[in-house]
Amino acid sequence: MSPASRRLESRRVSHRTQRQLANRRRVEGVISLAAPLLDVLLYAGDRLSRVAGRNDIDPEPPRLGRRPSRTPLGGPTGVPERRG
Repeated sequence: MSPASRRLESRRVSHRTQRQLANRRRVEGVISLAAPLLDVLLYAGDRLSRVAGRNDIDPEPPRLGRRPSRTPLGGPTGVPERRG
């Protein structure tokens, strides 16, 4: 094998025990049973957010013009900005 191909190969991993395989099957079974319920929950949440969001106020348009000066912490200074 070339050095480049050795770097691309992953290390060997141990085989899973019977107990690990059984736990994996149980978890995947629970997920497969819960998936349709979660799909319904997501669908209902999507519909509810669309209905509830219809009365939202439009976002404020961007302000044009010169921005006020800011302190290092981001608050307005009250003093005109010096340029030059």
